[in-house]
Amino acid sequence: MEFIMFPIIFVGLIVLFSSFFTVKQQIVAVVERFGKFHSIRNSGLHLKIPIVDRIAGKVNLRIQQLDVIIETKTKDNVFVKMKVSVQFKVLQEKAYEAFYKLEYPHDQITSYVFDVVRAEVPKLKLDDVFERKDDIAVAVKRELNEAMTTYGYDIINTLITDIDPDIQVKNAMNRINAADREKTAAEYEAEAGRIRIVAKAKAEAESKRLQGQGIADQRREIARGLVESVDVLNKVGINSQEASALIVVTQHYDTLQAIGADANSNLILLPNSPQAGSDMLNNMVASFSASNQVGEMMKKGNIKKVSKKHQKDEFGTEGESEEV
Repeated sequence: MEFIMFPIIFVGLIVLFSSFFTVKQQIVAVVERFGKFHSIRNSGLHLKIPIVDRIAGKVNLRIQQLDVIIETKTKDNVFVKMKVSVQFKVLQEKAYEAFYKLEYPHDQITSYVFDVVRAEVPKLKLDDVFERKDDIAVAVKRELNEAMTTYGYDIINTLITDIDPDIQVKNAMNRINAADREKTAAEYEAEAGRIRIVAKAKAEAESKRLQGQGIADQRREIARGLVESVDVLNKVGINSQEASALIVVTQHYDTLQAIGADANSNLILLPNSPQAGSDMLNNMVASFSASNQVGEMMKKGNIKKVSKKHQKDEFGTEGESEEV
């Protein structure tokens, strides 16, 4: 009798423990009785009738993500691969629809994503696809929400996480960007060169102006010095002509001395002789004396001034005659 009781007790314990089950957080369990839907059990400890009730399945209420890879063509006939990430979850109050109405929800979502993307991308050029990817994502989310809400699914967000054109197209785009950047760099370099040239020209102009001002000041001081020298020589009995001749000869020898001081100078003065200074002085004194004599004679009236008379020649035209 005892041998019979042990199996019965053992089976009873198994049946008793199988009547209890737990459901984890953010999970709901679907319980069927004799193959027919009975109830939805939320998280916690629950009791079911052994053999009569069974757990048909569980529905995950967490936010899930489905990555869809799509190959499509743009308006300018460029094939691109796009990765669309769909974030969705099952609504707790519609767990029944999510469990019983859709057998393969991921396939259903993938089909809608393909349909929307292949309807939107062919309207855009490749550059516009990159710029307006958010608009495409919004269109996918709107279409999915309209379709999947009926089945108890809520689309949280859709993201276009990757746009991958053909490798040759990417290389061409990189070359275009590189050429554009080189063009910009060349423009900046040209502008910098222009600024340098303008700055150099301004500096040279300022240098020339200052150099000219310096030369003018130098000549002004030389003239002032010559005037003072002539005044000093006049005070010791040397007239202006002799003083000027003496100053010119002095400058001549100063020039020769300056030329000789430079060891690398290759300047040659022709003609030049030891008596050149004396000849220059005598010639200048003689010319100044002759000029003085002419001036004195003009003052005394021995030389008449040139007069001009208008008269008619034999042909009846007026002309000018000069007489001394």
